[in-house]
Amino acid sequence: MKKLLRLKWLGALALLFVLAACSPSDGDAADTTEAAAPDTTEAAAPDTTDAAAPDTTEPAPAEPIKIGMLTDLTSTFAPWGVQVRDGMLMAAAEINAAGGVDGRMIEIVQADSQNDADASAEALERLVEDGVVAAGGIISSGVGVPTAALAEELQIPLFMVKSGSDAVLTQDSRYSFRTCLPAAPMVAGPILQYAEEQGLTKVGAVIADYAWGQAVKGALETTFEGAAVGIQIEVAPVPPDTDFTPYLRALTEFGAEMIVSTGHPPGSGPITVLSQDFLDVPIIGAWTPLSLVVGRLEQAAIGRYADFSCADYVSPEYEEMARRYLAFSDNTFMSDDAVAGHGIVTMVADAVGAVGDDPTAIAEYLHGQTYDLEGYAHEMGWTAWGELASAQPIIVVVTEGPAPEGVNEAGDWWVDLLVRSDPLEPYVP
Repeated sequence: MKKLLRLKWLGALALLFVLAACSPSDGDAADTTEAAAPDTTEAAAPDTTDAAAPDTTEPAPAEPIKIGMLTDLTSTFAPWGVQVRDGMLMAAAEINAAGGVDGRMIEIVQADSQNDADASAEALERLVEDGVVAAGGIISSGVGVPTAALAEELQIPLFMVKSGSDAVLTQDSRYSFRTCLPAAPMVAGPILQYAEEQGLTKVGAVIADYAWGQAVKGALETTFEGAAVGIQIEVAPVPPDTDFTPYLRALTEFGAEMIVSTGHPPGSGPITVLSQDFLDVPIIGAWTPLSLVVGRLEQAAIGRYADFSCADYVSPEYEEMARRYLAFSDNTFMSDDAVAGHGIVTMVADAVGAVGDDPTAIAEYLHGQTYDLEGYAHEMGWTAWGELASAQPIIVVVTEGPAPEGVNEAGDWWVDLLVRSDPLEPYVP
């Protein structure tokens, strides 16, 4: 009975891992009341209206710069999406407080992707109709693939945050940009790098039998081929009630010194909990907000759960940024999704300041830039088709803490750096 209840709880846990116009002034708009009144004097005085009456008309406010936020706010990936939202809103607030872009304020126009292909495509079309110069915040490949294709058609810059399918970009993509999670074929490099640095000889992996999982499987097989580190990959079903016990037993028999669950996002939590009965080894997760993981796994995560991040959680720059974020947002932790959202607005604002509101000019400008964004683990820049040109994600492991003061309101836990990736070779579609 105890085991049955535990599996039901783990199934529930897995679900969580799978979210005004002023009158125009022509120079003669002074108060003309006196000049318009009939002259009742015998000898009319000279008309000195223009010289005597000050112009009190204020100039019309500059049009705002509209940037679209398209992310999951109500569905599976809402915990990721609310982080993106608040990162974008914080960047806009900070830029506006500093005077905006050449005096123009930034307006974030929000749309919910609902983690649905049709809904996200319709939302992107509405954002374009509303006059946004760019949009960003895409979470999940199911949304990334159709919206990236539509962005190319509509010629509007679109930024992915966590949409790693290798089908998101094509060699002809010019308006779609990754910002945090690189293409799935690129994620295996840091895993092998860590294994080699630690002298591991055997790595186990559990991947989900769907597009993302199979892409990670192919990346692991290609990356580990010929390496001194052996790898064994178990393919598990996607449903959240999956019992991972058989797969963990197989990896125990293999002698795995680390388990990679990056290819099975819904299974990362249950695998971390269940693996305690088999192997006391690090579990590499699937780019999940750490506050979400630790909040559900609690002590099972401490010293064992590790994950990727495009944010440099161990840098002073991230710490300072996180303190501002926690003062701004109701979220209790600043995930790398929020850092990416902040970066998207920062880059679009820079582009508008340089080339104006034209989306095509903005996309062309961005392709020629590199950015040292606040809180990031690597330089931001792209290939001609929008892949991250110099991605260097980090992998961190959850620790008891304590966290630096004012940086984590989700608990006392914090993170240690496991590995800082070497620059990853961009994936070519």
